[in-house]
Amino acid sequence: MEPGIAGAAEVLLQAREVFHDDAAALAVVDELDRRLEGPLRIAVAGMVKAGKSTLLNAIIGEEIAPTDAGECTRVVTWYQHGHSPGITLYPFKGGPQNLPVKREDGRLVLSLGDTPAQDVERLVVDWPSARLRGLTLIDTPGISSLSGEVSGRSTAFLLPEDEPTAADAVIYLMRHLHASDVRFLESFKDTAAGGSATVNTLAVLSRADEIGAGRIDSLISAAVIADRYSRDQNLKPLALGVVPVAGLLAQSSRTMRQADCEAMMLLAQMDRNQRERLMLSADRFVRSPGPQGLEPSIKASLVQRFGLFGIRLGVALIRGGTTDPTELAHELARRSGLGTLLDSIGYLFQSRAEALKARAVVVGLESLVRGAPRDRAERLEEALERLQAGAHEFRELKLLTALRTGGVGLGEEQEAEAERLVGGRGSTAWLRLGLDPEADPRQVNEAARTCLNRWRLIAENPMTEPSALEACRVVMRSCEGLLAAMPAVR
Repeated sequence: MEPGIAGAAEVLLQAREVFHDDAAALAVVDELDRRLEGPLRIAVAGMVKAGKSTLLNAIIGEEIAPTDAGECTRVVTWYQHGHSPGITLYPFKGGPQNLPVKREDGRLVLSLGDTPAQDVERLVVDWPSARLRGLTLIDTPGISSLSGEVSGRSTAFLLPEDEPTAADAVIYLMRHLHASDVRFLESFKDTAAGGSATVNTLAVLSRADEIGAGRIDSLISAAVIADRYSRDQNLKPLALGVVPVAGLLAQSSRTMRQADCEAMMLLAQMDRNQRERLMLSADRFVRSPGPQGLEPSIKASLVQRFGLFGIRLGVALIRGGTTDPTELAHELARRSGLGTLLDSIGYLFQSRAEALKARAVVVGLESLVRGAPRDRAERLEEALERLQAGAHEFRELKLLTALRTGGVGLGEEQEAEAERLVGGRGSTAWLRLGLDPEADPRQVNEAARTCLNRWRLIAENPMTEPSALEACRVVMRSCEGLLAAMPAVR
């Protein structure tokens, strides 16, 4: 167990002793305990029609989150690992209810039964997916929905007033950078329960294929725009980065069927000019005759599942020699941007999952302390202060936020290096040090030692601003940690 995590567990034990006779407080401690021991919680948020459920399905690799505008998209839904499928409805009043598990055409069907959506606190879906072993995904209703009640559910979940947000990290989807996106992320960052939220938010340009009107080079255009957004002065302080993903293609490539591949092969055999005329629009593609053997119903299904961008890309790959259905599915998934997103989730969130969960425990206990009698509060306040001062993981998160929001008095180049070394682009050694993933231990050791020596010189330089000295010490400690984690190099 990492030092900061062990410290969080110890403070929870102390809180249990302090509040031994307070049932309500003990319930909060129990929840924080489960949170610390459980998998990382990642919420998927964004405006209406941003493609949240579609992307969630892509990450899981199965179509279990409803993507239509049904009642279940109006409630917060948790997707967690379970040995067998199960759906549990938790109402605001009354006990939990088990719902039937139904699948239609390969998709999971969620129904609230006789319970109105406004009476549902959350749905919990247990699913035996390998992807859900290490994280719990939380699908939230669209923000800025025409229904203030629906939008309010997401806001209440992500921005609670007097308790920590239930998510350890957030994937925020947007179709383009809109003022309403910035406003929401600002409020998420500024809320007391989400303090320092910059360290746990990743933005996704979720319908990246639409940027290029479905052309085969759409993702290239989207990548340029995503890079520009990631450097935007309004967005940079609010998110760790921006990743372009063609969400529909990402979902469908992970659930690709033999019939999908066969249909694309028929299209690939057509005359090029005829095929391009056929694919001028989705409506023309479905209604126009040809190719032989491809019924309108199959073409309609293909458009619904892959979009014109996905169909064009699939045909191009087949004509380029990728004819094996499994290989085609893998290549479509890779080119959808899903692989980059999954890597980003791994580097930015899962690699520091324990620190993010411990941070949530600290925020939760701070909320509990604010409402406690003074004699009890003082005992926990001291323990929380020691934990945050002594756990290097928290000092890294604090510095990362400072670097991304206002700087620490270092030059632009030095601040960029500091951000990388404390894990701003991922917590693995090679990412922190800016090395190739295949770097051997000797290269990692040499790079870490070089960085440590350079930052010692920066700290000792009389020209270094006093406000930057603490940042230098945190960076040096991170370099020392990298060296300590390396095997002895002869």
